[in-house]
Amino acid sequence: MPSVGTSTSAPVAHAQASGVRYGPALALLASLFFMWGFITVINNTLLPHLKSVFDLSYTQTTLIESVWFIAYFFASIPSAKLIEKVGYKKSLVIGLLIMAAGALGMMLAASIPSYGVTLVMLFVIASGITLLQVAANPYVAVVGKPETASSRLNLVQAMNSAGTMLAPLFGAYLILGRSKGGTAAVGTVLTEAERLADAQSVILPYGLVAVVLVVLAVVIARFPLPAMVSSAPEAKEKRKGLINPDLLKHRNLVFGIPAIFIYLIAEIGVANLFVNFVSRPDIGNMTHEAAGNYLALLWGGMMIGRFVGSAVMQAFDAGKVLAVFSVGAFVVMLVTTFASGPVAMWALILVGLFHSIMFPTIFTLAIKGLGPLTEEGSGLLVMAIAGGALVIVQGWIADNYGLQTSFLLTAVCELYVLFYALWGSKVTHAEPDLQVEDQSPFTE
Repeated sequence: MPSVGTSTSAPVAHAQASGVRYGPALALLASLFFMWGFITVINNTLLPHLKSVFDLSYTQTTLIESVWFIAYFFASIPSAKLIEKVGYKKSLVIGLLIMAAGALGMMLAASIPSYGVTLVMLFVIASGITLLQVAANPYVAVVGKPETASSRLNLVQAMNSAGTMLAPLFGAYLILGRSKGGTAAVGTVLTEAERLADAQSVILPYGLVAVVLVVLAVVIARFPLPAMVSSAPEAKEKRKGLINPDLLKHRNLVFGIPAIFIYLIAEIGVANLFVNFVSRPDIGNMTHEAAGNYLALLWGGMMIGRFVGSAVMQAFDAGKVLAVFSVGAFVVMLVTTFASGPVAMWALILVGLFHSIMFPTIFTLAIKGLGPLTEEGSGLLVMAIAGGALVIVQGWIADNYGLQTSFLLTAVCELYVLFYALWGSKVTHAEPDLQVEDQSPFTE
């Protein structure tokens, strides 16, 4: 794979050159990827649960997820500014504590129960995850050889997929499996008392999540993570302003922002409507609880795809690999839309394999050559995750034209990813590299 485009006007230092082993730090960061993947995908079982509790339409149900992703839009730039002010390590701790506060708030929302409080607390949790995303993604990308950045981020993102694979099982057992709406046949009308009892079934799982997040925050706070700094003396000057106009010189970033935005519409639309789609009589003919278990296969495919993609990108160009995966995703989404029964169901499951490398690969291609502009570019890319909020468009299509037809929107999204892989990701005006500053006892 060709190297990340860099300028020779400033010194470049990488993990292999510094004699420092970053394995322990990356392993700890992998736990963050696991947790935010786990918490995000709990929503996939939470949404059909809330649809039943509050008797929502598809549009209203996907609005819940839209609120979650709107948080990425509002919190991304403040997150980047916070990282510049307090550093990566403290930002990671703050992000975890914000998420823990939101998880505790979800327990309150369930005990009332309140649709409005649920939306607010999901926004809080997503804001904490945004801060983790802005900090951790570029950190992993620059710690090591630049030419293997996509491979490295895909490897660590595989832990994110491990979290997304386990979350549906966790949610199916502790939320859907302990609720009347989750275990009843599709179309069953719940009484007011049954809805109240179902609402309170989320108290235990979110309590467990809050405890784990606080423990992880304490571990991160006490761990000697190496600092990430710029190799260029003018770095601080380039970081001034809300959005640096120099960012617009980088084609890979300019087209990468909409690539992240559009990809998230595809990923979130599939995940959020999966349980409702698979449980339909003409598709999988099963309860929501059983469909939640199949959702684990979707996310399991993403985990496998990231491990495979990480290995493949050691030998092949990341852009070309991304192009192949986008074509595969387009094909299986067409099958999902126009087939029926188990064929449509397994095609939708298979899209997880093809989606697997998209986010981390687009992300690393988009920040390639940004150098001292990496933090700001990362903030904009994470802001683009707000594209997931447009899942409400797919909800509207599902309400008006049919749930199966709505997956045509996903197929169209795959085509933009293909365009980005083949042309939009090409680097222009490469900046000096970032380097890492050794503050770790883990030396070779």
